[in-house]
Amino acid sequence: MDKLYTQFDNVFFEKSRLSIMTILYKERVVSFNRFKKLLASTDGAIYTHLKKLIDSNYISYKKEIVNNSAQTNYNITSTGKKIFKDYLKFIEEMILEDGKK
Repeated sequence: MDKLYTQFDNVFFEKSRLSIMTILYKERVVSFNRFKKLLASTDGAIYTHLKKLIDSNYISYKKEIVNNSAQTNYNITSTGKKIFKDYLKFIEEMILEDGKK
């Protein structure tokens, strides 16, 4: 079980940020407002988590004008995809290992 806490950095392996990564991995491009709806959190909390993921190069963003309003869309980077896939592989290995017991 120690491997669980040492394999992934604390930027990635945090509940809200892992949720953001999961959403982005599944949906590819997500707006800030969609994150607000899905995560049911405050703007400041969501922004803080997004900023940490951006600073670690796990996600990127693009600001656009949509229907005369500014909108920020986020997507997962190749680095983010790799760490997320590594995480999924690790979880799968743990499930398979547990099934052998």
